Amino acid sequence: MKYISTRGGSPKLSFSEVLLTGLAPDGGLYLPETYPKFSLDSLKQLREKSYQELALTIFSHFINDIPHHDLKEITYKTYTKDVYSYARPNQDAEQITPTLELDKNLFLLSLSNGPTLAFKDIAMQFLGHIFEYVLNKKNESLNILGATSGDTGSAAEYAMKGKKGVKVFMLSPHKKMSAFQTAQMFSLQDENIFNIAIEGVFDDCQDIVKAVSNDLIFKNKNKIGAVNSINWGRILAQIVYYFKGYFDITASNEELIDVTVPTGNFGNICAGHIARMMGLPIRHLVVATNENDVLDEFFKTGNYAPRSSKKTFHTSSPSMDISKASNFERFIFDLLGREPNELKKLWSEVDQGGSFKLDLESFNRIRDFGFISSSSKHKNRIQLISEYYDKYNVIIDTHTADGIKAALDHFDDNTPMMVLETALPIKFEESIEEAIGKRPDRPEKLKNIELLPQKYEVFNNDVTQVKSFIEENS
Repeated sequence: MKYISTRGGSPKLSFSEVLLTGLAPDGGLYLPETYPKFSLDSLKQLREKSYQELALTIFSHFINDIPHHDLKEITYKTYTKDVYSYARPNQDAEQITPTLELDKNLFLLSLSNGPTLAFKDIAMQFLGHIFEYVLNKKNESLNILGATSGDTGSAAEYAMKGKKGVKVFMLSPHKKMSAFQTAQMFSLQDENIFNIAIEGVFDDCQDIVKAVSNDLIFKNKNKIGAVNSINWGRILAQIVYYFKGYFDITASNEELIDVTVPTGNFGNICAGHIARMMGLPIRHLVVATNENDVLDEFFKTGNYAPRSSKKTFHTSSPSMDISKASNFERFIFDLLGREPNELKKLWSEVDQGGSFKLDLESFNRIRDFGFISSSSKHKNRIQLISEYYDKYNVIIDTHTADGIKAALDHFDDNTPMMVLETALPIKFEESIEEAIGKRPDRPEKLKNIELLPQKYEVFNNDVTQVKSFIEENS
């Protein structure tokens, strides 16, 4: 298995090389040359596997430069009930991602049982172990540069803290995350973790990461890697729970399901797209956005028009306050028949702050990939959090509420709908209290996390300043 860049100007790489590279030298994103296909018979064999066995089987189709016994050890070390029973000790932690039936044919895939209480833990814990393994084998070190709108940062830092050969430099928008999210990141005192708060919004942070990654001289000299979902390893690990969720809510592999995914950067739902391309029987992939509805507009009109920082709203589902989805390029690459020159034409506009509109033929092809979309507002989130607490005694977070809203917009009584949970509600207590009149209970060890000492730097929206800081602390 080799990996190619969406922009066609970089050499083919192995999995380990892609893992450490992040963004391709030509500015594109890596994808496998082809997607492995699972037949109905193959799906039947997968159905009975544990999460660890399922993950190992899927990983083995994409990773052939790591010995199988080493990959098995990494996978089984990652997905243990001890790691994924952090938030819900009463659930079946052996399942890693258990499903909850809310109503007839409406399911919630629980993804937030890891150490930072967000779905990012599912992939990031795997990345932490496999980064350490690959770097040790190569006798190398890596400076990971990432950007977060809330959950990626803490998941990455908790996965990488204390790992040999790895330093993490995480950018976040200053005062734009919830107090809990901020405390999760900034309270870490590990010597290999560096938090940088940028005066701006998430897209500004993401632009800095891309600018640094595109400076190939600086990138190579300072051994810069990525842990955002631009890193293929993140997407790969997320594919697994689509299969696990499908098997949990269906009785046979003849059944189709719909899946709704709250998304900002298009990484999580990109994994769903790839799972569908691999043969998982998904009818619709429902893109759920908040007020920053650039993706909703695209899937309804074919017009992709990322907004400026000033026009990006700060909402009560802040992890989705993104107007320029970095992983969107991967889907468009597939939509265009994997024609890198066509993709480069479109992204030359995006990279210069512009937009593009698909021609009618390409826009009509979207339906072949199963994508539909919806958006929601603060009042929808508060209403649904309240309603689902009263009706099911389940508290959902604001981002998952965006997902429920989109799922209901496209719900079909005859087709199971699976909504992917984003985070636990304790990360967004103010909104929860507004919705149900009280704050959700916290695990004992997190009750006073905001009172812990915090370590971070505040920088202007300045690539040069970030580069200097990395050089000083590498």
